[in-house]
Amino acid sequence: MEYLASTPVIDTHSLEEAREAVSRIYLPHELVGPQDAINMRLNALSDRNMTLGYLTYQAEAQLTMPATEYCYHVNLTISGETNASRSDGRRERTVANRSGVVLSPVQTNVVRWSPEAEQLILKIPRSSLESHLSDLLGQPVTTVIDFDFGLDLTTASGRALLRSVRFLATELDHPAGLAAMPLAREQLEAYVLTSLLHAGRHQFSAALAGDEDTRRLGRLSSVVAYIEEHADREITPESLARVGCVSVRTLHAAFQDQLGESPMAYVRRIRLSRARAELLRSDPRKTRVADVAMRWGFFHQSRFAQQYRDQFHELPSVTLQR
Repeated sequence: MEYLASTPVIDTHSLEEAREAVSRIYLPHELVGPQDAINMRLNALSDRNMTLGYLTYQAEAQLTMPATEYCYHVNLTISGETNASRSDGRRERTVANRSGVVLSPVQTNVVRWSPEAEQLILKIPRSSLESHLSDLLGQPVTTVIDFDFGLDLTTASGRALLRSVRFLATELDHPAGLAAMPLAREQLEAYVLTSLLHAGRHQFSAALAGDEDTRRLGRLSSVVAYIEEHADREITPESLARVGCVSVRTLHAAFQDQLGESPMAYVRRIRLSRARAELLRSDPRKTRVADVAMRWGFFHQSRFAQQYRDQFHELPSVTLQR
């Protein structure tokens, strides 16, 4: 079934025209395939929350996509299959209506399409998805949502995601459907974002499921808020205990019980996320990793590099060059 037929972008047999169209709607990339022998169709519709599109090449094709930094891409295979890999070595095979992938903003991705492959593809700005997750959790989200590469569409949450995206695409194709009802469209898009966050596995999954619900942290809520607001200042277990009006021992036990880590480990994780955000937006010609590290309280460069790599699977110098 061809979705979004009422909003065509391109129908072409030209490899270069296909690459240019997908680059314009989604992201710059390299495209390899049979020259002038593809039968590529792209239909798409965009607003401030997301871009939703239908894409097929009807030929073997390979897309190599650099890290976007500012968007998540969700590929839901609805016909045929694809094989995907990314720069951290992870690989996934997607099969029609059973699996998909989430392309991380901070990874290079390669996707190889079978001739029968068709996909519904979401492009979601980081600001949209991360602020939506923040609203669901009741706390700020200050780092990239580190999704597992693969999406299982056979689970209850995976089926809900696929149904919601299909329904959105179908309704947007109707002349008097969601395209003419901005409020209803926004509500359904919000549901799609929620479905994605529940269907994918990431570092916030447990909190989202309520296993470590930060909205019920009691005294810890003020401590967590203090850390978020003062991450660039000196923080000690004693100062955090004063904020929470508890003993250091009680504070440590509460963090272990509610968040599974010590107070200072949580502080370090937030600071590493802030350092990464600064590196991503900095000019590598004018910025030194050491200066960013020190600004966020990391004074031992080798230790900072190791902790950074442990959390983000790459060295800070690599992030700076993105």
